[in-house]
Amino acid sequence: MQHVHTARTETIGSRENGFARSSDGALDIRLSNPAGHRLGTNPEQLVAIAWSVSFASSLKHVADLKRVKLHSDVRIYANVDLSSDDQGYVVGVRLDIYLPGLDRDIASRLIEAARLECPYCRATRGNIHAFYNLV
Repeated sequence: MQHVHTARTETIGSRENGFARSSDGALDIRLSNPAGHRLGTNPEQLVAIAWSVSFASSLKHVADLKRVKLHSDVRIYANVDLSSDDQGYVVGVRLDIYLPGLDRDIASRLIEAARLECPYCRATRGNIHAFYNLV
């Protein structure tokens, strides 16, 4: 395996009243509980952004390999749910993928190929409920 990149962050506190920042200073955010009154983001929003960006990159890569031109208005709407069951908290993900100008069959095949390539999809396969919908 060839190493490509390492991201390093520091988190102080928790989702209740914390702060997080990247070692390069590009990311510097407040954390808050979505049920609370404080302004800030939460882990689910960060996962949603990270997953959708990673999936979009994989989608572009597989489209390039298959010589399929993607419209500049490709959009991915990521939904990350935090739920609880008898064993604790669980995370679920739904990506709603908008691929304008593509035949539905071609778009579906690109989504499936991207699912097989995306590092987030691969890392969590079989561990969480993840759904990928063409919208």
